[in-house]
Amino acid sequence: MTVALLVLLKITVTIIIFGIGLDSTLHDAVRLFRHPALLLRSLLAMYVLVPLAAVGLVILLPLPPGAEAGLLVLAVSAGAPLLPRKLLGIGDGAYTFSLVTVSSVLAVILVPFWLEMLGPLFPRLPRLAPERTALILGESFFLPLLAGMAVRRFFPKFAAWTGGRVVGLAGLAMTLAAVVLLAVNWHVVLEVRWQGIAALALLILMALVIGHLVGGPQEENRSALAVACATRHIGVAVAVATSLPGGRTAVVISIYIAVSVAITLPYTRWRRVVAARHAATLR
Repeated sequence: MTVALLVLLKITVTIIIFGIGLDSTLHDAVRLFRHPALLLRSLLAMYVLVPLAAVGLVILLPLPPGAEAGLLVLAVSAGAPLLPRKLLGIGDGAYTFSLVTVSSVLAVILVPFWLEMLGPLFPRLPRLAPERTALILGESFFLPLLAGMAVRRFFPKFAAWTGGRVVGLAGLAMTLAAVVLLAVNWHVVLEVRWQGIAALALLILMALVIGHLVGGPQEENRSALAVACATRHIGVAVAVATSLPGGRTAVVISIYIAVSVAITLPYTRWRRVVAARHAATLR
């Protein structure tokens, strides 16, 4: 049952990325290369500051082994924000999509690098070869993304009507799968304890703050990078989790999904209000 739910999580991620492709173009993908300073700040936030924040939490807080490993796995598994800007009503859509694409390419190198670097400090963490990461990202990100972009290219009206609906339904299915996984493994949730759940919530809050501060000065970039930092590539995280013994780390990922939704949605609502007020002042 647990394995089937983890597979469902990966499938919903794939469908979400397909939906993002329906709403994006190749021109959007290379936007960040025209803004190198913003590119460097974005990657610094996603792939350096957020993982370091997770390491600090693991060192400072007394966490169960499964929660410790799950927190670190999630922290290094950046690369594919699952809440694209155009569907949230915040930020710069082209920037968000370019960040998704560039960071996912770099994940092939950076995710195995982080796991290798953290291995001596946290022996429970597995190693992940770059070719394995590339295969995961190819199956769960690049293929569905290119498929969605191809549909947009040849059937633009259909893509415009379908994109948001596909992402919305797949996101709902992902959340439900995570909730069912938690219900099935309730005993593991008790083993993770409130300290593990609190650490996950704290990591998400710290990631939002990191992205919000580093993404400035433009307000739309702050919002997009904050969401990007707070979301993880569930496909990579699940692949790493399934290589660990027991089901604790996988359940921690499900807890993360539920907590992430609870924390990120209020932030995005606030940022929509800020964006509306900013637009009103420009009229």
